[in-house]
Amino acid sequence: MELPPALYEPTDDGFLATALTIGPWDAGLQHAGPPAALLLRAAEEASGIEGGQTVRMAYDIFAPVPVGPVRIRTSLVRPGRRIELVETVLSGAEDRPLMRLSAWRMRTHGDAPVTEDLQHPAAAGPEESKPEDAAFFTEDIAYHRALEWRFATGSFNAPGPASAWTRPRCELVAGEPMTPLQHLLVMTDAASGISAELDWATATFANVDLLVSLHRPPRGEWVGVDARTVLGGTGAALCSGVLFDADGPIGRSAASLFVEPR
Repeated sequence: MELPPALYEPTDDGFLATALTIGPWDAGLQHAGPPAALLLRAAEEASGIEGGQTVRMAYDIFAPVPVGPVRIRTSLVRPGRRIELVETVLSGAEDRPLMRLSAWRMRTHGDAPVTEDLQHPAAAGPEESKPEDAAFFTEDIAYHRALEWRFATGSFNAPGPASAWTRPRCELVAGEPMTPLQHLLVMTDAASGISAELDWATATFANVDLLVSLHRPPRGEWVGVDARTVLGGTGAALCSGVLFDADGPIGRSAASLFVEPR
C-alpha cells in the first residue's frame, strides 16, 4: 500500500488535501487533526516573535472540512515583542470559514525555572507499546495511516480510556519536514477517537472545538496522549488528554463533543 507523501500539496493560492486527511465519518471530509496542524503552521509563519513558543491553541470548528482545496488567512490580533495573539482561518473552495485558530505565542529565554519531577503519563515507552491501526475507517488510505500508532494502554478498537504514542509516516506539507508541534496537532484531535465510549457504528461524537495548552514544546519523533472521554447524558461530552513526549508531559488538551445516534 503506497501512501501519499504528505497530508497537503501546496497550490498557487493554498493547499490541496490528499487522501491521508480523510476522517472516519465521511470519505469526503477531513479529520480535524491535519487542518489543525496546517493552521498552526500558518500562525507560526505569521508570528512577529522569532523563535517564540506557541503556548495555547484554541480551535473552533465551524463546519466539516471537505477533502479538496483549502486556503488560509492570517492576522496578528495582538502584536507584541514578548507576547502575541495570532489568528488563522481556514476556508474551502467556496471561501466560507470552516476552522479558526487563536494562538498565543511567547518569547522564550534559556534561564527560566523548570519543574523536574513531573511523572510520565505513559505506562510504557513506544518500543514496549502495542502497534495498532483503527478498524473503523471506511477508506484504506485515510487519516489513520498518516501516523504510526502504538498503545501503552487501551485500544483504537475497544471503548474506554487509552494512552498512545505516535510518529509521522508522512509530511504535513509536501517538501517540508513535519515539526514536532505540527505532529502533535495532527495527533491531538484523535484523542476522542482512541478514548471513545460509544460504538462508531451506532453513534457520532464529533468535536466542535479543540484546546491545546503547553508548558513546553514537544521534542523528538514520538509524541503521545493519555485520553479519557466523559459522557454528560445530555448529548454533550468532554474529551481531555495529557500530552507527552519521550521526556515527559508537555501539556493538556480538551475537546467538546456533540453526541447523537447515527
